[in-house]
Amino acid sequence: MNNLLSITSNAANQLKKILKNAPQEMDSILIGVDKSGCSGYSYKLDFAKSSDLEKFEKIVMEDLTVFIDPKATMFLVGSVMDYATDKLSSRFIFQNPNEKSTCGCGESFSI
Repeated sequence: MNNLLSITSNAANQLKKILKNAPQEMDSILIGVDKSGCSGYSYKLDFAKSSDLEKFEKIVMEDLTVFIDPKATMFLVGSVMDYATDKLSSRFIFQNPNEKSTCGCGESFSI
């Protein structure tokens, strides 16, 4: 699916660093959305084994493969995943046009 999720170079570089320390046989990242947090949903990232997710939507960037959980597709359409660092923290940030609101701490969102 085109325009499902865009990944910035900052986010891709950080995902590659994280994958270097992945458990054996884990060669990709899985992005999903879970019901949690005070606003209803939160983004979820996990290690994945490509051969287990052949029918999932995927994004391939150079030597990085990111899969999208089918249950998260409708939540992520048109989103941009970035990675930001400031004096106090570093984290992945999703700029999601589907979000209606977020909680005060920024950990969850509603659609």
